[in-house]
Amino acid sequence: MKKLYTVLVVAMVAAFVLAACGAQGASGGDLLADIKSRGYILVSTDPNYAPQSFLNTSGKRPSGTKCPSDALTTAEMQGFDVDVATELGKRLGVETCFATPNWDAITAGNWADKWDISVGSMTITPTRQKVLAFTTAYYYTPAVVAVTKDSGITSLDQLAGKALCVGASTTYEDWLNNKLDLPAANIFAKAPANVTVVSLDTDQECAQALQAGRKDFVGYVTSGTVVDSNIAKGLAVVKVGGPVYEENLAVA
Repeated sequence: MKKLYTVLVVAMVAAFVLAACGAQGASGGDLLADIKSRGYILVSTDPNYAPQSFLNTSGKRPSGTKCPSDALTTAEMQGFDVDVATELGKRLGVETCFATPNWDAITAGNWADKWDISVGSMTITPTRQKVLAFTTAYYYTPAVVAVTKDSGITSLDQLAGKALCVGASTTYEDWLNNKLDLPAANIFAKAPANVTVVSLDTDQECAQALQAGRKDFVGYVTSGTVVDSNIAKGLAVVKVGGPVYEENLAVA
């Protein structure tokens, strides 16, 4: 596994370098040159998407950091995506810093030099490829539906006419709205009929709302890794059926 991780990181660095050399940076030159000159790479990611990325509440901002004052350092963030972004910075010989814009702003592609890349478990889709360049996928995960244990729901068809929560501008939202732009081979199940879609800023807000007692939806759609993390932390939810589609996740 460690060897595979190393191979993927090297491939991502190579892909990023090729893209950045041809991308316009703030100085009008190539983006990679700008990053090397300033000594840090600014990565957008989600501060509330455990286990992929989340705030390290015990982390302290190190003295001497090159990160902008409105950005987070590697000491203040943790998670798998954070580790990937940190390793990318190391391979490029610069410090890694984190910006935390809303997901819909990231996927829209109008970044205006506010950050350099996104390491946020983003699924590669043809629609996103119109405005974003992607590296080699660095991992793959199933999308799943989770519902509260007390709902009594055990199959996807029982969710017809119910309300489900998703992160805004995610492929989970697209799936529920029957607009998922992925190869047919990657989609394993159709969305339940007549579902009411409740969109929040991030997937984890759906789980946190259920934990807080919110009752206007019975469950949520997200990565299997997120649901596993929620269950491990005591959230009373269960997965419904198997994976509904496969996500190929890359740096954008």
